[in-house]
Amino acid sequence: MGLLSHRVERSEMKPGDHIYTWRAGYTYSHHGIYVGGSKVAHFTRKKEAGTAGLDSAIAVSSLLLSQGGSDECPTFPDCGFQLPDSGVVLTCLDCFLRGGALHRFEYGVPAAAFLAKLRGGTCTTARADPSDAAVRRAMHLLQNGFGDYDVFENNCEDFALYCKTGLLPADDDGGIGMIGRSGQAASAVGVPLAALFSTPFKLLAAGPLGMAAVTAGVYCAGRYVTDIGVRKDVVKVEVEDLAAHLGWRRAKAQEAAAALKKQQQPEKKKAAAKSLLPLKRKREICV
Repeated sequence: MGLLSHRVERSEMKPGDHIYTWRAGYTYSHHGIYVGGSKVAHFTRKKEAGTAGLDSAIAVSSLLLSQGGSDECPTFPDCGFQLPDSGVVLTCLDCFLRGGALHRFEYGVPAAAFLAKLRGGTCTTARADPSDAAVRRAMHLLQNGFGDYDVFENNCEDFALYCKTGLLPADDDGGIGMIGRSGQAASAVGVPLAALFSTPFKLLAAGPLGMAAVTAGVYCAGRYVTDIGVRKDVVKVEVEDLAAHLGWRRAKAQEAAAALKKQQQPEKKKAAAKSLLPLKRKREICV
């Protein structure tokens, strides 16, 4: 287990593995569930205007260009399959990796090993469910979606974590709350917060090295308490219940949007009527 991540070979992969690859020079990582047959289910932005989600569209285009401009993926003819109202996409492993190295996310790691990791989004203390459960959840969400994509609140790592564990944060009533937040996002937010919260300890720190040690300690502690394996506000959610919950939320959002549109229509009519009043008066004067 490396301090940054856990690199594996393709021959070591098994269906149900949570895999990821680093992008933009280790700036961020993209996560997915390997479902077998060189295919990966992963979460990106929803399909719009007849195109695949942003990440999958770029990935497929990059591979096609490298293969001489063929109009279909040479590995998987249906690469980039994605339903219009779903952010979950199915691509081949090559398109998922986009030329990057393959890494496997680790589950059930000891607290000491978790804290020793230099980056978030590579492991969790939570225990994984059997591999077939991860594949079943991923394929179910491919058909039903995983809500709206959000970099900080609901991203590709959150999708893969749910597929592997079935765990989601609960609301105050014990029901399904907001999806997220991933270790990668917690890591990104944690660095500036660690620097901020460690400032009061500056007087206790012996020089720059002591300050760096205090900041690192605050950062690691922040990552640990937000880990899904440590949090106490998580519940086990069946994928069918999650799909129904997301469908209910989507219907409520559509109802709210329709009600708002209906409310705005009379206001627009009033505004249009007011704009016609000066024109009407001019005509009366001319007569």
